[in-house]
Amino acid sequence: MSTEDYIDEVEITEEIPLSNEIMVKIPSQCRGDRLDKSLATCMPQYSRSKLQNWIEAKLVRYDDGKFAQIKDQITGEQTLWVTIPEDPQNKAFEPENIPLEIIYSDSSIALINKSAGMVVHPAAGNWSGTLLNALLHHFPECNQVPRAGIVHRLDKDTSGLLVIAKNIITQTHLVRQLQSRTVSRRYLALVWGKPPLSKIINASMGRDPRDRLKMAVTEAHGSKEAITSFKVLQSVSYENKDISLIECKLQTGRTHQIRVHLQHLGFPLLNDPIYQLRAPLQLQKVLMDSLGTSSENLISGQMLHATQLGFTHPESEQELKWSCPPPQSFLKLMGNLGIQEQVWHHLLV
Repeated sequence: MSTEDYIDEVEITEEIPLSNEIMVKIPSQCRGDRLDKSLATCMPQYSRSKLQNWIEAKLVRYDDGKFAQIKDQITGEQTLWVTIPEDPQNKAFEPENIPLEIIYSDSSIALINKSAGMVVHPAAGNWSGTLLNALLHHFPECNQVPRAGIVHRLDKDTSGLLVIAKNIITQTHLVRQLQSRTVSRRYLALVWGKPPLSKIINASMGRDPRDRLKMAVTEAHGSKEAITSFKVLQSVSYENKDISLIECKLQTGRTHQIRVHLQHLGFPLLNDPIYQLRAPLQLQKVLMDSLGTSSENLISGQMLHATQLGFTHPESEQELKWSCPPPQSFLKLMGNLGIQEQVWHHLLV
């Protein structure tokens, strides 16, 4: 099992697109400020650390051709020339005509309902057939954006909503919303057991020290704050075992966060191929077999669906929210278990 697809949602690379040079006029009111600070003021669509990297890479020069230094002081009205480097990552991947369920699209963003089984980003063992390959085909403009506009991710077998940025300014805006925790993300999950009716899980996470392919609740060096809240929507009994449908809300976006937090509490997701502690595996197999063998009923992994996504539109500044129901296999399993549609239908805006 490869974990390269599962990267924390707000870890972003420094490669930036568009191989061109732009002119930036530093105003006189920046006199006495450090160059990197002044440049960040004039180019707010880019982070200061990114601009510092460009300066160190000799991508920023003065009118006379001299390369700028980070600690240079602005002496008055000055003109700088900034070379925006290409994103080498995108050149490594090819567009592929892979069907996508596009919920919404405009000049700056696209909302995708990712199917279960689709890897988000190419990595070892998955160099093609990914969401990134599909985005480069459906939205050629994404070739000019790092990671083809991907700003947050879902595990391979998790279905649901993802937002894609079609330009670098939009991508920076969305990443900053993720970092400030103003993006609303709600999931539906089927778990073994009967959890508390509601709970906030605040448990740091990092690599599992006993298995580097897994994540775990840990306070070890390198662990990161992780916060998940949930509430139980309905609990049912299957072969004398409790199963619950819960609504999860993310405050942070760590790798495998919902799966790890719920398993840590003793309520693992149904059919999770990795985090199976305390799951009745034989009963789980019987339950999955009951769905039948048609392709639309097959469930390859954990029962987790990103059903609602809300954020501030980077251009209009409007507060927007989208939703999508779970895939057919998820719906059929809930029906087989006797879970009522009305208990989760409020999530469909």
